[in-house]
Amino acid sequence: MAASAAFYVSSSPFVPSSCRIRRPFLLIGPKSFRPVSVRASVGNPSISIDDRVLVPTKTSKWQWKFKGNSIGIHYEEHEGEKSESAAKNILMIPTISDVSTVEEWRSVAREIVQREGEVNWRATIVDWPGLGYSDKLKMDYDTDVMEKFVVDFMNSPESPMSQAGNDDVVIIGGGHAATLAVRATQRGLLKPSAIAAVAPTWAGPLPIVFGRDSSMETRYGLLRGTLRAPGVGWMMYNMLVSNEKSIESQYKSHVYADQSNVTEAIIQSRYELTKQKGSRYVPAAFLTGLLDPVSSRDEFLQLFADLEGKLPVMVMSTKGAPKRSKAEMEALRGAKGVSKFVEVEGALLPQEEYPSLVAQELYNFLQETFASLK
Repeated sequence: MAASAAFYVSSSPFVPSSCRIRRPFLLIGPKSFRPVSVRASVGNPSISIDDRVLVPTKTSKWQWKFKGNSIGIHYEEHEGEKSESAAKNILMIPTISDVSTVEEWRSVAREIVQREGEVNWRATIVDWPGLGYSDKLKMDYDTDVMEKFVVDFMNSPESPMSQAGNDDVVIIGGGHAATLAVRATQRGLLKPSAIAAVAPTWAGPLPIVFGRDSSMETRYGLLRGTLRAPGVGWMMYNMLVSNEKSIESQYKSHVYADQSNVTEAIIQSRYELTKQKGSRYVPAAFLTGLLDPVSSRDEFLQLFADLEGKLPVMVMSTKGAPKRSKAEMEALRGAKGVSKFVEVEGALLPQEEYPSLVAQELYNFLQETFASLK
């Protein structure tokens, strides 16, 4: 029964509503910054991705060299109309999910870089290997692989971030991406000037519901192996994950807070991502917990606590997050290492559903942190 339940949970790119699983989705130098502050943003309308055309300043692919492979990594750069060489850099990283894409950050990026203030910004958004518009090789994806990717994208001499100047980069991530960035920073592998964690999570859909004892780990391995297998894996993925009805159901149930914001254009765009060759490999790892940065809330809190006094860290929670995800976000309210905590409208993808709200809070954080240091 448990095994069949584990297979049934995989019936959507996020979490099956029939099982009522609310899934969490699914980067140093001392600075003078303000203590914890808490506020809520209300009253701003959402802006869906098809409301306006968003054109990056530059779209390209970077070849990530990893274990003998050359993996094409999709990224895009956004700059304001009045670009200046002194603008500070932001790296935006999408959530990890079956439909992860740079598109979720485009509106936020454009709103931030187009503002003129004491400090101006340019933004780079990057797709994960195996997700979005990056190459989707059949590899053994796990937390260490994803962490290695972020570190290399930031630090490799030939990487886009190094070319842009990575001495003073702010990392903004959603869901698991935020926690992976915090973990890499805590381990000394990244040295951002600040981090903004938007709706941060740490547990994959199955482990947060069914736990991680040895019997469940065995079942997770069986499911993961089936999804990765030739023929039957692709067939299962197409039948259970890669279909518009499943994607729409999950967006309306807990990915977005307001069902009316789920448009046909969004669903079709995300569906097309799931049809790409190799698109099932990373989701198979995420679903079964291989991409979880930590294994408990205590470890989650400790990651942030270890950054106390080292750099500014903002956490952005959401009012409409699923119960389990919301509990993990709320655990960071007033937590050690969190210099600012805010709450906005939205659920698991506030940056896509309510980009103006998210952009405003991020811009406030950036200006508060860096304007006086310019």
